Order: sequence, then C-alpha cells, then structure tokens
Amino acid sequence: MSKLKELANKCEKLSFDLNFKAARKWKMEKEGRVIVGYMPIYFPREIIHAVEGLPVGILGGGDRKQIIVGDAYYQSYICHIPRGIIEMALSGHFADFDGFVFPSICDVIRNLSGMFQMSNIGKFAKYMDFPQDFSSEIGGKFYIQEMNSVLSKIKKINGVELTSTNLNNSIGLYNKNRRLIEDIYDIRQHSPWRLSAVDTYHIIRAGMVIPVEDHNIILEEVLEEIRQDIGEPMDKIKVVITGAFCEQPPVSLIRTIEMAGCYIVDDDLMLGSRWIQGDIDNTSDNPVRAISEAYINKSTFSSSVYDVGNPKSERLISLSKKRKADGIIFAAPSFCDPALLDNPIYNKACDDQKIRYINFQYHENIGQFKVIKEQVGAFSDSIKLWETDA
Repeated sequence: MSKLKELANKCEKLSFDLNFKAARKWKMEKEGRVIVGYMPIYFPREIIHAVEGLPVGILGGGDRKQIIVGDAYYQSYICHIPRGIIEMALSGHFADFDGFVFPSICDVIRNLSGMFQMSNIGKFAKYMDFPQDFSSEIGGKFYIQEMNSVLSKIKKINGVELTSTNLNNSIGLYNKNRRLIEDIYDIRQHSPWRLSAVDTYHIIRAGMVIPVEDHNIILEEVLEEIRQDIGEPMDKIKVVITGAFCEQPPVSLIRTIEMAGCYIVDDDLMLGSRWIQGDIDNTSDNPVRAISEAYINKSTFSSSVYDVGNPKSERLISLSKKRKADGIIFAAPSFCDPALLDNPIYNKACDDQKIRYINFQYHENIGQFKVIKEQVGAFSDSIKLWETDA
C-alpha cells in the first residue's frame, strides 16, 4: 500500500470513530486536559487549545449510526444532523466530553444546545452567537465577549488561565494548519487526480478529532506525496460544491459525484477548517482581539452569515473563477433553511455570469445515489459537449 493510501485510511478511521478514541486517549495522558465538542461550521479552536483543551468536531453519526431515539426530539421537517447528534449523546458517545459549544448556524442548532442543557450532557453546553455586524467596535467586541464566556466555563473545570503566549502559540499552529490545507486544494486545482475528493475529505475531517500538532504532521506528509507527479488524468469536468457546510453528505455521495465525471476542486464540506482566509496575527499583545479581527475581516462566505455588504453570491462566482471550475453543484441537506434560501440567489448569479450549475438535496444517512449519479453524469456530459461545440 502506498504511503498516501495509508495516510488516507488512517484519517478515515479517525474521522468516523464515533467513540472518539484518539481524543479520549489524549485526555488521559495528562491531568487537567479537557475535551470540548463543537458543531460546525466555524469555531475558534485556538482558544480551546490554549487552555489545555482539545476541540473536537461533532458532525452526527452520518450513515454509520441508526437513529432511534433522536427522531423523537425533532419534527419530520427538520434536517437530519441534530437527530444524529442527540442520538450519539444519549447513547454515551460523548461520555468523556467536558463541554459543548453550538455556534449560531440556525434555529435548529439553537434548540439542540437547549436539549443538551436540559439533559445535563457535559459540564456545560453553550450556544455561541457569532456577530452579524462586521465592524470591530460592535461585532468585534461582541465576539470577544462570546469567546471569553467559553473560556470562563473551561477555567471552572480545569483552572487553567489563558495567557497571551499560549494563545499566540495556538494561533500559529492553526495558521499553519490552514496554510497546509490550502496548499492541498491548490495542488488539486491543477492536478486533482493526485488525491481523490474522498481522500481529501477524510484527511481534512481527521483534523477535527485530533490535536492540531498531529494533524499538521499528517498534512505535511500528504503534501510531500501529492507534490510528486502521480496518478493519471481522466476526462472529467472541474466543479465547486456549495451548500454542504453543516450537515455532511455521506462519503458515498462524494464518491458518486467523482464517479459521475467530476473533479471537485473546491467545496464547503469542512468549511470551519478553512473559514479564516489567511493568517491570524500571532504576535499580538491581545490575541483574543486578533482572533476577533480575523473573523470580522477574513471570514469566508456562508449561508449562515448575513453579509449584505459583501455579497456571498459574488464571492462564490469569484471562487469558481479562481479554481477555473467548469460548473457549480449546489448540494444542500434536506430542510436546511439557510442553504435552500440562498440557492435562488446563487442560481441567479450563475445565470447572470453564464456559469453552469445543478441543484440537488441529500441527508447524512441517504443510501441511494442512482438519481444523483445520473443527474451529475448528465451535467458533466453536457458541459463536455458544449465545450466541444464551442
């Protein structure tokens, strides 16, 4: 087995270990360590890392956990991911977690945080509001207050005081992590056959459940492999996927899109790991403010963010052009209000720019992909035909 395949297989096991054995092992190695679970999309993992904590992403059980009790907590017209997460919580999968943070994605996730609180899951469960006002004096100050609120809850558990030195060090590690991930995406833009979209997904998702230091090592090893001239190009179109920022599609769905004739050159599947565009200042005397300023000024676009001053439709078009994509796939979870409400805006922007696109919906434990494969295959073939005619 090649080194690259070994790394991908290792990351797949880490990504879908619903018992979080790696995180639990890390916690047991030193007294005072805490595990803080967080939901996507974005959460400033640096602040947890700086106070002897391990931020662990919780994305539901996907197609690997049967939902039994979770369906009783949500109506039939609610997306699937909260059912999976509450099912995992009530089944004991989060037994060694100390606390949970639920970023402000939508009302459903707000309700999920309340269920954790009422069920006494973890030592704390916080719904973390993110600013929708992108000014330092209003949104920036509010965001600092929210981060300090999380830090105060962790301090009550392990007594660790945040220091500027530790937080700057953590910021530096996550800066490196984002740079390495972007290097992988840049290589895949030009040579996507060197690393499949499925392997890319596993490799990045693994970073949500292990220390950032360990993940950086894995990313460096992956880059060393894919910088070589490996693999053979195939007759596929290049696409950008958007809409899958929260509830994740089954891996088989990502594989189906590839098999139907597409190279996925950019996506929002693991958006939180790439949320900040560029580096955060890791030399500041006030690193919490530095994180806040980066969120205000360097955030990517998402349906969970109200950015009327910087339209997300224009940013999506720019991303598509940057990646030299042949088309865009709007893949949204069923009943995901933020994604589905934005779709008409995105579609119109594509129409205006004459960018080809398709839309479909999924849920995290969908098992049938035949219709989607036919739709994506027809999309790919039609683009090839149009290019030939041109």
